[in-house]
Amino acid sequence: MTYTNNENITLQRSKVLTDWNNAEAKLLFKPPPGMNYSTDLWAPELHNLNGKWYVIFTADPRNDSPPPETEIWCEYNCPAVNHRMYVVEGVGSDPWVASYTYKGELDTYNQFAIDGTYFKHNEQLYHIYSCWYRQYDGWPANLCITKLSDPWTVSSPFTERQIISVPQYPWEKTPFGRASNDRLSSNEGPQQLVNPKTQQKFLIYSAARSDNRNYCLAQLELVGNDPMNPSDWHKHPYPVFYQNPGERAYGVGHASFTTSPDGKEDWIVYHGMRDPTNGWGARTIRAQAFTWNDDGTPNFPRPGYGPYTVPSGQ
Repeated sequence: MTYTNNENITLQRSKVLTDWNNAEAKLLFKPPPGMNYSTDLWAPELHNLNGKWYVIFTADPRNDSPPPETEIWCEYNCPAVNHRMYVVEGVGSDPWVASYTYKGELDTYNQFAIDGTYFKHNEQLYHIYSCWYRQYDGWPANLCITKLSDPWTVSSPFTERQIISVPQYPWEKTPFGRASNDRLSSNEGPQQLVNPKTQQKFLIYSAARSDNRNYCLAQLELVGNDPMNPSDWHKHPYPVFYQNPGERAYGVGHASFTTSPDGKEDWIVYHGMRDPTNGWGARTIRAQAFTWNDDGTPNFPRPGYGPYTVPSGQ
């Protein structure tokens, strides 16, 4: 497991899926000072692609604080205007002992880019990330997709970049129901999820804003054969995983997926908060089992604190 700590990329490992208090930790990558990716490292992900390990992460050069000469171009304040996507490559069969080196920046056309992930379809690799319409928009945050020729090289020119999802429903915006509501409207944290039986491909992403109670998970399904065609995606009209005030489970989002040790169960790993008034510092890591509906879509539980049955085989 890896997650945002702002300063570096730290890898953790545990023999127990439900215990990360006693996990081992190891520094995987620390950027040198003075680089465009030296500060505010967010949302790292570890992927195994073609027998190597790739860490994709977002960062910026100056602690998420653009100079006034930059921010005056934005319609709203845009503190993350200099965040871009970067890749570290690890060589070795075991990610814990692999040798990691910095590979480069993923081209996002010199525009805001956070929460990037890899999406695989028909032997083609894609980059899906949270983006703005233009360089200095500030909001809303959308989901963009480009083609990759390898895990660190974008092959799509800017004219072929596609936006496949925008915050269009009230639950994708913060707060709900505001007449003019682009600011804080977000689609971010995308993650590929494949039904192991039907091979249906989903993109589970986070909507609303990550530091408050309304953060939730939403769903796109690839219903056509071209991920670069926005019409080949179907967006679920309601969130698929959202706050549960009855159990004080708020701000549930930015998920990833794994299985139980024996491979018989599917599990969602996500963050949430008990106290939604304390922002990002209140988030903690949670895990719950999920199943599949008859139509092949994921059937996520209501978020809570259990007690739950431990993962099968643990």
